[in-house]
Amino acid sequence: MHGCLNQSTGDHFQILAFSTPKLTQIFLFTGILLMYLATILGNLTIITLVCAVPKLHTPMYFFLSNLAAVDIASTSACVPKLLLITITQDHAISFQNCMVQMFFVMLCSCGEIFVLASMAYDRYVAICKPLQYYIIMSKALCISLVIWSWVTASLNSLLHTLLTAELLFCSSQDVNNFFCDLNVLISMSSSDTTSRKLLIVFEGTIITVLPFVLTIISYVFIISTILKIKSSDGRFKIFSSCTSHLITVILFYGPCYFLYMKSEFLETNEQDKVLAMLYVVVVPMVNPLVYSLRNKDIWDAIITLGKKWRIFKQ
Repeated sequence: MHGCLNQSTGDHFQILAFSTPKLTQIFLFTGILLMYLATILGNLTIITLVCAVPKLHTPMYFFLSNLAAVDIASTSACVPKLLLITITQDHAISFQNCMVQMFFVMLCSCGEIFVLASMAYDRYVAICKPLQYYIIMSKALCISLVIWSWVTASLNSLLHTLLTAELLFCSSQDVNNFFCDLNVLISMSSSDTTSRKLLIVFEGTIITVLPFVLTIISYVFIISTILKIKSSDGRFKIFSSCTSHLITVILFYGPCYFLYMKSEFLETNEQDKVLAMLYVVVVPMVNPLVYSLRNKDIWDAIITLGKKWRIFKQ
C-alpha cells in the first residue's frame, strides 16, 4: 500500500489488466494489436470514403463518419496502454493519466450513445417521412445534433472526472480492469461515495436509457411503416437499410448496460474484463464491417476512390 491517493498527492495506480502466463501474454499482445490496427484501418477507411466521395455526403453517412471517429478515439484511449502493460509488465499509471483516460472513455461512450440515437432518428425520417427527408435532415440540423452530442458527452465526462479526482484511495491502488473504469475506481475509494453512486445511476439512466428508448420508439414506427408496404421486395430493401444500425445498437448496448448500469459497484472480475474487451475493442473493430459488407454505396465509393487514385498516380 502506498498511502492515500488523490489529485493533490499524485502517485499512481496499478492497472491489473489480464492475469496470464508469459507465453499467453505474447499471443494476447499480438491479438489485441491486430484488432487495434484493424479498428483504426477500418474506421479511417469509413471517414476517408465519406469525406472523399460526394455520393456519401448524406446525413446517414455524416453520422456514420462521426461514429467511426468515436470508435477510433475510444479504442485509442485504452488499447495503447494495455499493449504497453502486456509487453512490459509495467502496470503503473499516474493518477492524472488515469483521470484523463477515464474522461476519454466516458466521453466516447456517451458520444456513441448520442450518435446512435441521431442515426436512429435519421432512419425514422428517411423511412416514415421520405418526402420531407432533406427538409427535416438539413445540414444545419445534422451539425447541431453532432455538436450537441459531443458537448453534452464532454460536460458529463468532465463532471464525473472532477468528482472522482476529489476522492481518496487509501485501501487499494489496484485497478481490477485493463483501463481506468469509473465503477471500479468508485468501488476502490475510501471516501463516502454514496452520493457519487446515486449520481451515476441517475445520470446513467437519463443519458443511456432515454436515447435507447427513443431508438426503440423510432424502430417501432419504422417497422410499422415497413409492414404497410405491399411488395415483399420493397419491405426487404427498406428494412435492409436499417439492419446495420440495428446490429450496431445491439452490439453497443448489450455490454454497455451490463458494465455501466449495475446496481452494485463491485470489483470487476475476469468475466467483466472480457465483456469490457468486447465493448472497448471488438465492437469498434466490427462496426466498419457491419456497415460495409452489405452496403452497396460503400463498395461503390471504394471503387470510385480506387479509380481516382489510379488516375492520380498516372
